[in-house]
Amino acid sequence: MNSAELMHALAGLAAAIVAGALNSVAGGGSFISFPTLVFIGLPSVVANATNNTAMWLGTLSSVGGYREELAGLRRIWPALVIALAGSVIGALLLLRTPDATFSKQIPWLLLFATLVFTFSDRLHTFAGRSGAPEDGIAPAWYPALFFVSVYGGYFGAGIGILILAMFALAGWTQIHRMNALKVLLATSINGIAVVPFLIAHKIAWKEALILTVGAVFGGYFGARIARKLDPKVVRRTVVAIGAGMTLFFFVKNA
Repeated sequence: MNSAELMHALAGLAAAIVAGALNSVAGGGSFISFPTLVFIGLPSVVANATNNTAMWLGTLSSVGGYREELAGLRRIWPALVIALAGSVIGALLLLRTPDATFSKQIPWLLLFATLVFTFSDRLHTFAGRSGAPEDGIAPAWYPALFFVSVYGGYFGAGIGILILAMFALAGWTQIHRMNALKVLLATSINGIAVVPFLIAHKIAWKEALILTVGAVFGGYFGARIARKLDPKVVRRTVVAIGAGMTLFFFVKNA
């Protein structure tokens, strides 16, 4: 490994540690990990597929931590089927998108995810007055879940935030139950998207392995220190990072 490869590996590892920590506290970790893969030279489609794979492997174990909350939910299987179908369609759309075209879409996708993250608290506040049942995703929200899943398979960054925003709009207020189903759906969406990426050979496995190690490490210690951090400060940091990355890619593509 030459010095350039070593620097790329260290940059990827550091980005994944920060991303894992952010995901454990507030979400938005892909605002760090995905652009880093682009910066170190991966084609944008490969960078997205690699980031998707690494973040999925890094968060897979989180599902078990919410088993009590998941046990009380109904209509999980129909929701999972819809999420998996949408994710596959999104992944196939990504694979049919040329790198140049996807690169031009990156700032707009980042802008969308950043705006949703920025205003997600207001969605929770609005939804807190709705009083909707929170025992499962109502069939009326299946179309919204499908389109969110297509987005997750296509891009992935901010998918957990979009799922929480959907729950908030549906009237959910129990954050632990929301997070439990969010983790299950996001893990399923990202996981099934790996299959088309794998078949198409769009995953840079060396970088994916480095990011996975960093995401697991960062996620563990991020959760350990979460109680000591002001959530508002963390959220503002993620918003600033998302805005900065969005601006960078708009300038880069100008």
